[in-house]
Amino acid sequence: MTRRYAERAAGPSGPATTARHVSGAQLARLLTDVPAERPYYAALARAVRGLVLDGRLSPRVRLPAERDLATALGVSRTTVTAAYDALRAEGFLESRQGAGSWTVLPAGGLPPPGTPLIGSFGAAHAWPQPDAIDLGCAAPGAPAVFGAAVTAAVAELPRYVAGPGYEVAGLMPLRETIAEYYADRGLPTRPDQIVVTSGAQQGLALLLQTLVEAGDAVLVERPTYPHALDAIRRRGARLVPVGVNEGWDVELIASSLRQAAVRLAYTIPDFQNPTGRLMGDAERTALVAAARRADTFLVTDETFSEVALDGRPHTQGILPLAAYDSGGRVISIGSAAKLMWGGLRIGWVRTTVPLARKLVLARASVDIASPVLDQLIVRELLLHADEVRAERARDLGERRDALAGALAELMPDWEFTLPAGGMSLWVRLPAPIATSLAEAAARQGVRIVPGPAFGVDGVLEDYVRLPYVLPPAVLREAVERLAVAYRAVEAAPPPRPLPAYV
Repeated sequence: MTRRYAERAAGPSGPATTARHVSGAQLARLLTDVPAERPYYAALARAVRGLVLDGRLSPRVRLPAERDLATALGVSRTTVTAAYDALRAEGFLESRQGAGSWTVLPAGGLPPPGTPLIGSFGAAHAWPQPDAIDLGCAAPGAPAVFGAAVTAAVAELPRYVAGPGYEVAGLMPLRETIAEYYADRGLPTRPDQIVVTSGAQQGLALLLQTLVEAGDAVLVERPTYPHALDAIRRRGARLVPVGVNEGWDVELIASSLRQAAVRLAYTIPDFQNPTGRLMGDAERTALVAAARRADTFLVTDETFSEVALDGRPHTQGILPLAAYDSGGRVISIGSAAKLMWGGLRIGWVRTTVPLARKLVLARASVDIASPVLDQLIVRELLLHADEVRAERARDLGERRDALAGALAELMPDWEFTLPAGGMSLWVRLPAPIATSLAEAAARQGVRIVPGPAFGVDGVLEDYVRLPYVLPPAVLREAVERLAVAYRAVEAAPPPRPLPAYV
């Protein structure tokens, strides 16, 4: 039996669908915030339930034996037994004699994976109100230098019209500029390591097509970019989520890589979408080392890497993830969408030369090549990247602070951490009502995306993502409408279970 499929052979139900588990020491480290209240078992049960609901502890992860957790926490086994009993009664734990206990979601208590939400993530939505505000899309308009870049690119275009216009790997001048861009960030790169794609999403799709087979395990962060989840599902891979709401726990990630025999891991270490977190230097070193030990490819999505509001990461001693790798295991995906403009649909992959050649062959069956003019525009914009970065930092910083200020004033019980980069706040609600809030907000003319869209198993119902790409006055108006929607959800009676019919 191959390593890749060994963990699936145990059986069709219970924890046998995954070999993942947490040790007593690992769970105790996650439970550092257990309230010192009595009875302690009830506080412990609530803390474990919170880990499941916010995504730090995945469903169908086997918990440590009661004795092991009791030893790690320094409490009696009776206390842990009572906490496990309470979790079983609430529907967050299942057990089977001889197999242990594993986390689950209560039947009917949370929306199942794939439940349709308000509209399509990142897509246009038909609003009944003419003054609707769309907070579903974290993408700004083009920068001020865009017009000059287009003019320069059009002037350059005649040099290319005599040829066929198909450059499967991308125009060489653009690849050279992207290579220089990586060198500027502390990662020496050659042009033949770059493959230009039609956006970062195509880059991920080509990597999945080349490196992943149906049934392979792919590790993803929870929360993460929803369209990446869609691409992985379409490939037929098995999703292995790890929670990052509180940052990256590399020890737990390393454990998941080993236990699930992960083939590829998709991570967003630079101003993570949607949390806005920035992975530190020590965590990057440890993550790459863990991937090497587990024989796992690391795909790092750098879409937001240059959207820094308080200083670029490499100026703080934090290099691109691939700079911590010496074996070609880390593959970088970049994009012009966030720093430049999403309408250009130009991205790229930085990898080893042999894998770059494989991607070129795979790409030929998809769309052959990216538009020449768009590539020339992106090159011109990259040549003016310092100017664009400064504009983004100024505008987005002002808008971030405006959104945060309005939330603090009008919704003081909503929690968030002010990010140092990226384009959105990841806001925790006082209760798991994100989907209901999104529906109520739509009636007020505001589109938001609830937390479950960013996960794989129906959790994150107490989170919403709120981008700050719109002008401050519009963001203020959006928060005022959200306050109305929130009060309506708070005042609504709890849903009543439907009667069963036979």
